[in-house]
Amino acid sequence: MIANSRHIHRLPDRLDWYMLRGLFGPLVLALCVLLLAQLLERMLRLFELAAATGASMLLVLKMIASLVPHYLGMALPAAFFAAIFMATARSGDDSELDAMLATGRSITRMAVPCFLVALAIGLFNLYLFGYLQPLTRYGYDATVHEARHTGWNGRLEPNRFLSVKSGFTLGADSVGADGRTLGGVLVVRHDADTELIITAAGGRLVQSPEDARLTLQLTNGLVVSTSEDGSTSQVRFASGHRNEDFTAVPPPYEERGRKVRQLTLPELRADSAAHAEHGITAAQRSGELHGRLARSVLPLLLPLLALPLGMAAKRGRRAPGTVFAVLVLLTLWEALQFGESLAETGRAPAWLTVWGPMLLFAVLGLWLFRSSLLWPGDNPVMRAVSAIEAGFEGLQKRRKRKKP
Repeated sequence: MIANSRHIHRLPDRLDWYMLRGLFGPLVLALCVLLLAQLLERMLRLFELAAATGASMLLVLKMIASLVPHYLGMALPAAFFAAIFMATARSGDDSELDAMLATGRSITRMAVPCFLVALAIGLFNLYLFGYLQPLTRYGYDATVHEARHTGWNGRLEPNRFLSVKSGFTLGADSVGADGRTLGGVLVVRHDADTELIITAAGGRLVQSPEDARLTLQLTNGLVVSTSEDGSTSQVRFASGHRNEDFTAVPPPYEERGRKVRQLTLPELRADSAAHAEHGITAAQRSGELHGRLARSVLPLLLPLLALPLGMAAKRGRRAPGTVFAVLVLLTLWEALQFGESLAETGRAPAWLTVWGPMLLFAVLGLWLFRSSLLWPGDNPVMRAVSAIEAGFEGLQKRRKRKKP
């Protein structure tokens, strides 16, 4: 008896490993499907952006990679729930669930592997929401900024200055229809030692035959150079060619931390003067902080709902449990977003608006889980569905009786 007791309470045992293997396949499959489905729509928009701006495919791939952590945060809880539901329903279809219950293994003990996986996912979510997502979100915004400004094809606009490579600023009073024939050209470059100013009656941007650089040809111009000691030299020319690279340089992107969603968890907790300078209030930081923590805790509650619904679907009745789960998860996700919005605007405390929906979800999960302990495969959701189906069947029978 002592040996058997030790064997029963050993963690993990063979059945635990078997359940973990049963979870792994559906989890990976559901995660890949959900991630791909979410990325496809955004990928089409990014390709449209690349086509409009002339950005390289490397930038598009970089933007897609930056989006993966964002969509992973939404796909991982849904995939984990689907994996528990599918693995439990499959074990019920194969009568494995009945066999384990017949050997004296309780449902609570069967749920231990699911909660261990939920704990691991929760810890990963803490890193994902707290550190990885803010950094990659800033990287995505910076890459989009770069893509929108690096697609310049050498078509200059009149009376507008443009920063180009080699430290030059280029402008023109008039621009031809081709966007490269210039009139009233001004070229300026400042560095630590000298200041260079070039004016010319006309000019033209020409692509270098050796590479993709844009060079500048000028006519009837003046070069004014001022050295560090204040001495000035002037040179007039009838025609000239600046061999420097006049490809446009995107303006620098704003530093990270100007938006609350770009802050990591320690930065959200810290009350620094930089937050006030960027217009980030304490209420915004509180709402964002509690929202990320709530999403990190969410996987620990999913087995309470997925296991009872999976056990109730063991005889092929998967549709009612699936529809109920989708509705509950979508409602919870929207409630969390709404609670964050209320907290960030200062209308209500974050602990109430964010953790209130989480508490209701936990109560619902515990209620369903406890009801399944008394009679595995039965829960209030399935009883409600059966009652609704019985009501519809009764109506149909009454209609048939009334027909002549």
